[in-house]
Amino acid sequence: MSGHNYDHGKSTSSKRQKLKELLLKSDNRICADCGAPDPKWASANIGVFICLKCSGVHRNLGTHISKVLSVTLDEWSDVQINSMIEVGGNSCANAIYEAFLPEGYAKPNSDSNYEERANFIRSKYELQEFLKPSLRIVPSKNTSTTCGSGKDSDSVSGSASVNKTSQAGMVEFIGILNVKVIKGTNLAVRDVRSSDPYVVLTLGQQRAQTAVIKSDLNPVWNEELKLSVPQNYGALKVQVFDQDVLSSNDIMGEADVNLQPMITAATAFGDPDLLADMQIGKWLQSNDNALIRDSTINIIDGKVKQEVSLKLQNVESGGIDLELEWIPLAQ
Repeated sequence: MSGHNYDHGKSTSSKRQKLKELLLKSDNRICADCGAPDPKWASANIGVFICLKCSGVHRNLGTHISKVLSVTLDEWSDVQINSMIEVGGNSCANAIYEAFLPEGYAKPNSDSNYEERANFIRSKYELQEFLKPSLRIVPSKNTSTTCGSGKDSDSVSGSASVNKTSQAGMVEFIGILNVKVIKGTNLAVRDVRSSDPYVVLTLGQQRAQTAVIKSDLNPVWNEELKLSVPQNYGALKVQVFDQDVLSSNDIMGEADVNLQPMITAATAFGDPDLLADMQIGKWLQSNDNALIRDSTINIIDGKVKQEVSLKLQNVESGGIDLELEWIPLAQ
C-alpha cells in the first residue's frame, strides 16, 4: 500500500512539473487574451494560460467551449495536461485563434473592463471570427460540469445552450465558489425501498450536479463542484433528486444557502494567505433558513471555508452536508 501511495504521489508531482515547465515558457507568462502578467489559470481544452479576469469570461462561455482550471488550485488529469502540451502554449494557440485578427484591432489589455474582455473572448473562441473559415472548430467533446473534478465526459455536444451563453455573456463574476458535496443523511425513499440520489447546485444561470449513487439513503459523494459567483449573486440552491430511468426524476428535497455571510466576511478580512487560521464569521441557524446548526466561516491554511449542514425542505426527511470555499477574482 505504501508503495502505491508513493507512486501516486510521484505521478502527481511529475504532472505538476510538466505543467509548471509549460507555464514558465516566455509566451505563457502573459495572459493569452489580454496580456496581463503571471497568469495562474488555463483553458485546458483550448490550451491557453489566462489571467483571473479573463478566466471569469471563459467560465461564462460554458465548459463546451472553455474548460477553466487553476494551475495551482485544481487537480489536472493526464489528458488535460497532455492537451496543453500538444497545443504548445499561448503563441501557438493565438497563431490559430487570432490568425485573421483585423489590422489595427485593439485587443483588451490588463486594465480593460469586463465588457471589453467579454466581447473579444467571445469573438475569439465562441464565434471564432479570427480563424480561417476552413479551420473553424466545432467542439465534439465536453468536459464534465463538475468543474475541477478531473473527470471527462463525452455526453454533451458542442452546440449546447447558445442562447443562455449569450445572455450570460454580460454577467461579471466576482469570485469562484468551490462546493464539496460531502454526504446525505436519512434521505427520503422514492423507489420501493430506497433511492438513487444525486445533488444539483444552481447559482444564477449555472447548474452543476454530482454523480448518482445507487440504492443509498445515506450516500457519501465527497465530490467537488465549481461555480462562478456573479456580482449580483443570490442564494445557492441545493436540490436532491432520485434518478428514475423509466419516468421523470423525483425530487427528494431542497434548501438554499445564503452566500452573503461568507463573501462579506472574506471581503472584510482581505487576503487569507496573509492571515493565520481563525474564525472570521458565522451564518446563524434560524427558523427562516434550512441550517441544522450554526455555520462558521473560517480561514484554514490560507483559504476561506465554511461547513454547512442543511435540513432538506419540502420533504419528509433528509439532510445534506457541504463544505464551501470562496476564491475572490479580485485577489
